[in-house]
Amino acid sequence: MDYANRKRPAKRKPAPQKRKSNAKSQRQVPWGVVVLAVLLVAALVGGLRFIAGGKSDEATPPAPQQATDTPDQSAEVVAEPMPEKPQERWQYIEELENLEVEVDVPERELGPPKLMQCGSFRKQADAERLRAAIALQGLESKVYPSNNNTWYRVVLGPYETKRDAEADRHKLQRARIHGCQIWNWNL
Repeated sequence: MDYANRKRPAKRKPAPQKRKSNAKSQRQVPWGVVVLAVLLVAALVGGLRFIAGGKSDEATPPAPQQATDTPDQSAEVVAEPMPEKPQERWQYIEELENLEVEVDVPERELGPPKLMQCGSFRKQADAERLRAAIALQGLESKVYPSNNNTWYRVVLGPYETKRDAEADRHKLQRARIHGCQIWNWNL
C-alpha cells in the first residue's frame, strides 16, 4: 500500500443531537457537599483558635500592673561586690613544666649497603652518556662492565640507608632520569 500518495478520509459530520429541555440541562447543586465543606471550614477555624490558645475576640492586651512602690525605694540599688577569684585546685601544670621525659630509643640496625642501578646498556657509549647526565645533577656514578664486557651497568652508591638512596633517586626523577632501582647489592 502506498502511504505517501493515499488520500485522507473524508470528514464525517456528527449526527444532530436532540436538545433536552432547559430544566434538565441545568445542573442541580449537591447541597450535601456544600454543607459538608462549610462544616469542615468551621472546624478548621475552631481548631486554629484552640491551638492559638485563647479567644480572638480579646484584641486588647491586658493592662500592665501599676507599681505600688514609691520612687524612693526603687532608686536605691546597692551593687554587691564580685566574689574573689577561686584559687586553682590543680597542681599538674607546675608539675608538668618541670618534668623531664626519658625515652629509650634503640639504635637503628643498618642493613647491607644499598646500590642504585640507573641503566644497563650493550654499548659503553650509551652508558657513558647516562653517566654524564647523572653527573650534571651533581651525583657521582660509575660504569661497571658485566658478562665479559657485553653489558655496561650505570650504578650509584653505595648508600648506608635506603632513605639516602631514595633522596638521590627523586633528584634524578626531577631531572627526567627514570628507571633507577635500589638494590641490596655488594660490589
